[in-house]
Amino acid sequence: MAAIVGKSGSGKSTLLNLIGAIDRATTGEVTVAGRSIQHASERALAAWRGTTVGIVFQFFQLLPTLTVVENVMLPMDFLAKRPAKTRRPRGLELLDRVGLADQANKLPGTLSGGQQQRVAIARALANDPQVITADEPTGNLDSETAGAVLELFRALAAEGRTVVVATHERDISRLATRIVSLSDGRIVGGPGA
Repeated sequence: MAAIVGKSGSGKSTLLNLIGAIDRATTGEVTVAGRSIQHASERALAAWRGTTVGIVFQFFQLLPTLTVVENVMLPMDFLAKRPAKTRRPRGLELLDRVGLADQANKLPGTLSGGQQQRVAIARALANDPQVITADEPTGNLDSETAGAVLELFRALAAEGRTVVVATHERDISRLATRIVSLSDGRIVGGPGA
């Protein structure tokens, strides 16, 4: 589990977007999970992203007209890696893992912020990615809910996934095995400093 720390505007979200192949670097090389992604086509990146990286956005990005389980199933539907009949059971299994199986048929807007964040984490796990990125995942949560979310990330890392969390909160970094400090878009502490 790696924590990217720094003040607002230091480049944390940009770095996560590079790791998740949402943005492209203008110079240099981006290698994620052993693969150089810098020169891949958009189509190849979309397929790679769908199987390799699970992204947890700061403001959840759940679709308000889909139920909670349909939001979790969405990456599976896009990738079509799993047979259609197995997607809902997989979605329910992931919701159970984050403690929300009983909320599966509700719309996201009826859930608390912490619950929506856990749905976003379940969605990020839908295609069993090697890498999970999370942008300020506890920034809008109370301390108890934030602790539960961080424990979930720690459990995912213990299973062998790479979890990269961007935060301006230094206390989150105590859970990380690696800390990278950014300032003005540059690494100022940690590996590569």
